[in-house]
Amino acid sequence: MTDTPSKAVNILLIEDNEGDIFLTRKAFEKASFSYEIHIARDGEEALDFVFQRGNFAVKPRPDIIFLDMNMPKKDGKDVLKEIKEDESLRRIPVIILTSSKAEQDVLRAYDLHANSYMVKPLDLGKFQETVQAVENFWFKTVVLPDE
Repeated sequence: MTDTPSKAVNILLIEDNEGDIFLTRKAFEKASFSYEIHIARDGEEALDFVFQRGNFAVKPRPDIIFLDMNMPKKDGKDVLKEIKEDESLRRIPVIILTSSKAEQDVLRAYDLHANSYMVKPLDLGKFQETVQAVENFWFKTVVLPDE
């Protein structure tokens, strides 16, 4: 088991629902590691962020990405595809955090090389449990690249 990260973890949350953004921020408040959450509210903004284009040219590269599949302008499947097809970005873990339990959505996400697929819990307590599970796995157990 690895130690909790010593540097702040840059988390990119790609989410258009303000309620879900609030829940995610609230759930991470109990995290036992230093982090910064960056928000992209649509698929085009998300791609600008990860490719560091335009208004996001000086933003840090995300260490991990939480991606909702149902996004305006460019949907999550397209965003995931572009991230995983890019040699400089494909190693960034992308966790699908969405409301869909549909088998076709799950299969499509994994076909596009998502690192995990999670269905959004509806209440804060369950959401905090989900974030704790993510923290335990992605930030305490797994070794992430330093790129």
